[in-house]
Amino acid sequence: MQTSVTLVNSVKTGCAALLSGVLMYSAQAAESEFLTVNGSRVSQATADVFIAQAKAHGMPAGAELKDQVREELIRRELLSQEARKAGIDKKPDVAARAETERQRIMAQAEAAGQTVIIRAYIEDYLRKHPVSDADLKAEYQAQRAKGGNTDYKIRHVLLRSDKEARAIIARLDKGAAFEELARDSIDPGTRDNGGDLGWSVPGKFAKPFAQAVTSLKPGKYTGTPVKTEFGYHVIKLEETRPLKVPSFDEMKPLLKRQAEEQALKTMIDGLRSKAKVEY
Repeated sequence: MQTSVTLVNSVKTGCAALLSGVLMYSAQAAESEFLTVNGSRVSQATADVFIAQAKAHGMPAGAELKDQVREELIRRELLSQEARKAGIDKKPDVAARAETERQRIMAQAEAAGQTVIIRAYIEDYLRKHPVSDADLKAEYQAQRAKGGNTDYKIRHVLLRSDKEARAIIARLDKGAAFEELARDSIDPGTRDNGGDLGWSVPGKFAKPFAQAVTSLKPGKYTGTPVKTEFGYHVIKLEETRPLKVPSFDEMKPLLKRQAEEQALKTMIDGLRSKAKVEY
């Protein structure tokens, strides 16, 4: 069992999260009594939060856990009572910190309650505005057509200017390794792995990039820079393979989630456009 000193130290790190959880409980749970210490009550809601925290840290549920939580809450209440007898809670700096923490946790509790309401509204909205299988199949076919029948393994080097890109091409023409030159790329996601973009379909890229990829033969690179909104690319096609296309049934959960996200975005954008917002 913890000593009082250890308990105080643990409170410093866990108190805010625990109190936040307490405030998220219903009023009915808060009114249910767990124990009293010198006449001061400790609610079941408070005990439930401490129990939940202990379980989250791997402690098994059961009578032993409940006993440990009971003893901890007793010690906390005793320390709190002694602190108040000593007038600690009346010290301006302590009172100010306590009030700041109370306000912060109240804001967290308000946001948590708002989240519950929002989730319920979203569920209700999606029930009333379901995405039809016909719409999902149409989207599947559109994506299927956009994806084509071929998978491409691609590398690229992204530069800021046409001049820099042409300099890279000139070095490639002289036999430099593409993977080495990729270190000059301004693309942080690929410059350290040889410019590797992995396997993909051209439809995922900007149109000029996609057109360049489909015009290349495996092992070849673009002879002129390819300009997109991101900069100037030098692209190498490593190899191709037949594209393995998931069936509609395999894709349906993802398509439905995407359609629902888009429906919610459209709804929220509509609300936003009509809202009166003041800063």
